[in-house]
Amino acid sequence: GMLAVLSLVSVLVFLLTRLAAGDPIAVLLGDQASLQDIEQARQRYGLDQPLWHQFVLWLGELLKGNLGQSIFLQMPVTQVLLDRAEPTALLALMSVGLAMLIGLPCGIVSAVWRGRWIDQCVSTLAMLGASMPSFWMGLIAIQLLAVGAGWFPVSGYGDPGAGLATRIHHLLLPALVLGTLNSALIIRFTRASMLDILSEDYIRTARSKGLSESVVVLKHALLNALVPILTVLGLTLALMIGGAVVTETVFNLPGLGNLVVRAVLRRDYPVIQGALLAIAAVYVIINFVIDV
Repeated sequence: GMLAVLSLVSVLVFLLTRLAAGDPIAVLLGDQASLQDIEQARQRYGLDQPLWHQFVLWLGELLKGNLGQSIFLQMPVTQVLLDRAEPTALLALMSVGLAMLIGLPCGIVSAVWRGRWIDQCVSTLAMLGASMPSFWMGLIAIQLLAVGAGWFPVSGYGDPGAGLATRIHHLLLPALVLGTLNSALIIRFTRASMLDILSEDYIRTARSKGLSESVVVLKHALLNALVPILTVLGLTLALMIGGAVVTETVFNLPGLGNLVVRAVLRRDYPVIQGALLAIAAVYVIINFVIDV
């Protein structure tokens, strides 16, 4: 199933990038290039061949583990992706960690005290977080916590030789934004799942045995409610890796999202294809791990 999905993704990615308007060679050479220069460059990169021939060549290299060569960066696509993977991976892990730290306790509290004022407050905040645009939240956080309070850097990922602590410091603010917004979905799923479990007969039996409420909620209810919650956490992690484009742009992070945006603007076909195929592979692998 994983191979079938990735095969379909590879076909769609190749066709959609080629059918989009714009010529990467014209963008690469600029307005002053002659038709002869453009034609020679197209021949050099194999873009003058029929689509089916280009696809067969790309697929053959893909089966060898070669994602191709970037037209603009003049580097192997694999190396380009590896160079940009660190900030995106760290941002995704930190964001999901913060979302889990916020979402799980709030969802549990909301389910245990269902219908009370604390449940109404948590549900309102979850709805607010789910409907708030990430770019607006990012700009507000920059203004208040970076420019105003001076607690975090405004943007960037540190100097090229910066250590891990400096990198993490630069990622704290965007991770806080993404984690807070994505915690809304985890709160709602945790609350719904916990409400289903808390109404089961074995929970009533555990309480009738005299077990403390904390043991009933955390050991008997939460552990059984974790299956849909883990699914949401896994999909949120995959979404962070593939969909943090806006946040990376707002905070000027050199991650995969920023790379894909620039590649689309430049019509850098190999980078677009390699990045989207890698993101699809991450989705498939995370789903497989969740199922296991």
